[in-house]
Amino acid sequence: MTAVSKDWLNNLPKIELHLHLEGSLEPELMFELAQRNNIQLPFETVEQVRAAYEFNNLQDFLDIYYQGANVLQQEQDFYDLTWAYLKKCQSQNVIHVEPFFDPQTHTDRGISFETVINGISRALDDAHDQLGISSQLIMCFLRHLSEEAAFETLKQSEPFIKKIVAVGLDSSEQGQPPEKFSRVFAKARELGLLTVAHAGEEGPAEYIWTAINDLKVSRVDHGVRATEDSELISYLVKSKMPLTVCPLSNTKLRVFDNMSEHNILLMLEQGVCVTVNSDDPAYFGGYMTENFVALAKSLDMTEIQARLLVLNSIEASFVDDERKQAMRVMLG
Repeated sequence: MTAVSKDWLNNLPKIELHLHLEGSLEPELMFELAQRNNIQLPFETVEQVRAAYEFNNLQDFLDIYYQGANVLQQEQDFYDLTWAYLKKCQSQNVIHVEPFFDPQTHTDRGISFETVINGISRALDDAHDQLGISSQLIMCFLRHLSEEAAFETLKQSEPFIKKIVAVGLDSSEQGQPPEKFSRVFAKARELGLLTVAHAGEEGPAEYIWTAINDLKVSRVDHGVRATEDSELISYLVKSKMPLTVCPLSNTKLRVFDNMSEHNILLMLEQGVCVTVNSDDPAYFGGYMTENFVALAKSLDMTEIQARLLVLNSIEASFVDDERKQAMRVMLG
């Protein structure tokens, strides 16, 4: 028996702080854009694509993720990708989003930075005006690439800096410690950008410490390995450092074998500022509502816990106090 109904969770106002736009590319849109841009996909049907979405680890997922991104070519493609995600948000009462985008995934294919960010930001602006969804955009560096490449991406972003609130760090975590990008993040902070970083997903709890101390992050993305270090948990509680946790992603990529093993509610009860997010929903089997439903089904999450998770997201968001207060009112 579920602790909370799906309808209640869908109607609950929600905030998403960990979402890769490229990871919201549904197979149907992938085929549509491939046809538009005359790109041959290695799949013949939507069903074949979905069947390929079985992963043993993060790298298995990334291999197909980068392949799928090839269909994104024109500014309108990036608009359509972002708009499709935002329409899904509207259907699930997600009232504020802070999505990631990976410019290097596209600039390395010869797509200009301008093409990417203009398509995305135009859709975010339209969502604000037409759907009432507010947003802040985060630019991520791919950690398997070089520091030099990250510096080049940061330089490319400078003419568009007003469209970006923060920089992040994503892609394969193992063997790619956060400190590899300490100087890039220092430069980003000089430019007035906030910082976040993926840490403690497949990588060790030590990476979370490094993200905090070296990269000076305002939020840790994932961070579920924190429970392996009691001193770290104490620090996270005391500092109110938010973790943007992605439950369905964590089980799909075998960080946890089963949702019943997930530690998000344990950390919530310990006083850690954990939040719920969908990560790469097209690939991991669900958007925000589905993630909350999974917690209700497998961990007997209560309405009180669900509301606290949303409240944590409000507090952890990169909006001003006025917008935070408006979202608190919407949460009730």
